[in-house]
Amino acid sequence: MAILYYNPLMSRFQIFSAEEILSLRKGGAILRECLKEVARHTVEGVTTADLNRIAEAFIRARGGTPAFLGYHDYPASLCVSINEESVHGIPGPRKIADGDIVSLDCGVLFDGLNTDACISVLVGNVDPAVRKLSEVTERALAAACAIVRAGIRVGDISACIQETVESQGFFCLHGLTGHGLGTHLHQFPDIPNLGEKGTGPVLPPNTLIAIEPITSIGTRNIRQEDDGWTISSADDTPAAHFEHTILVLPERGEIIV
Repeated sequence: MAILYYNPLMSRFQIFSAEEILSLRKGGAILRECLKEVARHTVEGVTTADLNRIAEAFIRARGGTPAFLGYHDYPASLCVSINEESVHGIPGPRKIADGDIVSLDCGVLFDGLNTDACISVLVGNVDPAVRKLSEVTERALAAACAIVRAGIRVGDISACIQETVESQGFFCLHGLTGHGLGTHLHQFPDIPNLGEKGTGPVLPPNTLIAIEPITSIGTRNIRQEDDGWTISSADDTPAAHFEHTILVLPERGEIIV
């Protein structure tokens, strides 16, 4: 789940113990398998409410708690965003259609610690430009994760994402960022998808961040929909969203989910 605001009360990195890291890995495993299961059911004719029910049942059956449900009054366990919807789409009666790009964003609370991840699923006969957008966005996430280690700055991650996406003619949506997480779903630091190398906070070892490039074909600008949650690209061009939760280690980043 992308962050849309900065909370000045959360201005420090949370550093995790070895025991807490084990719990994060367990929660991450639940979320990873949950997204695989929901993706398997993301087919033409299935409603977004159906996908939400599958996600919530899967998480609870494995001892986790849906992290999104009730968060700032969010009404579901899964965000399902379709086509121009970039993030925070609320599940409901809408049916998945042939040609849709569907972002599945979910979080798990396990042993009091949060993990957060997103994948975008292509359904049926997807436009080649949308397919390329999805591939480039996933590639930007992989490139950013590959440089994570203790001692780099947040701006190094942001610049990597921006360069990967814009070099292919696409756009990172402005104002939607990754974030730190742990005992809170959103905490310090923000991880923007636009930025400059060598700027921002320095990542210490044994902290946790969510990296999530959120992109569109035609614009950087976003629009808030009337439901108060769904964010769309301002020009209604298709969007893509991928996210990993990463544990920052001295020499590398570990993908928790």
